[in-house]
Amino acid sequence: GVCERSRRPWRSPGQTEPWKQERVVALRQQTGWGAKKLQVLLAEEGTALPVITIHRIVQRRGLVRKEDSHAPAVERFERARANELWQMDGKGEYRTGDGTCYPLSILDDHSRYAVGLYGLPQFSATQVYPCLVETFERYGVPEAMLMDHGTLWWSTTNGYGLTWLSVWLIEQGIGLHFGRVRHPQTQGKVERFHRTLNEAIRHRGRPQKLSEWGAVLAEFRQTYNELRPHEGIGMQRPAERYRPSPRAYQAEPREWEYPAGSEVKRLNTQGCLDWGGERWFVCEALAGRWVRIEPLDGLLLVSYRHMYIR
Repeated sequence: GVCERSRRPWRSPGQTEPWKQERVVALRQQTGWGAKKLQVLLAEEGTALPVITIHRIVQRRGLVRKEDSHAPAVERFERARANELWQMDGKGEYRTGDGTCYPLSILDDHSRYAVGLYGLPQFSATQVYPCLVETFERYGVPEAMLMDHGTLWWSTTNGYGLTWLSVWLIEQGIGLHFGRVRHPQTQGKVERFHRTLNEAIRHRGRPQKLSEWGAVLAEFRQTYNELRPHEGIGMQRPAERYRPSPRAYQAEPREWEYPAGSEVKRLNTQGCLDWGGERWFVCEALAGRWVRIEPLDGLLLVSYRHMYIR
């Protein structure tokens, strides 16, 4: 007759009301978001619950998976204002029954606002170019952009590495920054954006046709920008912190004027510079362009427009 008896109390006066628990579960199933974001949504509905309570409700209902847990970032940086820096990257492909979707993501560093999210049938410069034009026409031009060493904007067979697409970005007055090789954390915000995209696609179900991806990505982008609270910006929505850039896109950029007294030379059709009786390779993507030459301690500094390029 001696056996273990339950230690659970007969009454739990502090227990969360059932209707509140059901609302937590419904929001979790609808969005797939974590407790901190659900707390914001609940508060906007007039329901105040601690984060730990929300998390325990979700956990008890079996709605937390192992892949939902992630280690925190060890270091963060953030630009001081919108459009000071955009991060750009291509997401790994999503295969469908009739093709492959390659998302292109463009994210404002300060606000986390996704200024661009495009599903491309192939990740090539000719596919990316009109997406950038559309983004610039809608939101203006940023001061600088951060990207990896992908072949669209960094050529491994082209000296310094510029491609025609990266040269076109320079001609828009954009400063280019390239992340360290094999260090994706340099572009941590856009990498985190891609993880959020993955989670959302997994939650709603992956489209099975290539033609469906455009609407799915547009819906995700609107939710991410306007509805989803973002922990990295104090649970604000990115749209609350973002404003379009005052720098307008130029379909035909003006001719560049180097400072008075500059030594200016035109590269030949192979992107080479003739200097001091010798020929130096500079950059094939800059063939025929005017560059500025600055001798310094036995070296030549070469800049194109506002950027040093070799």
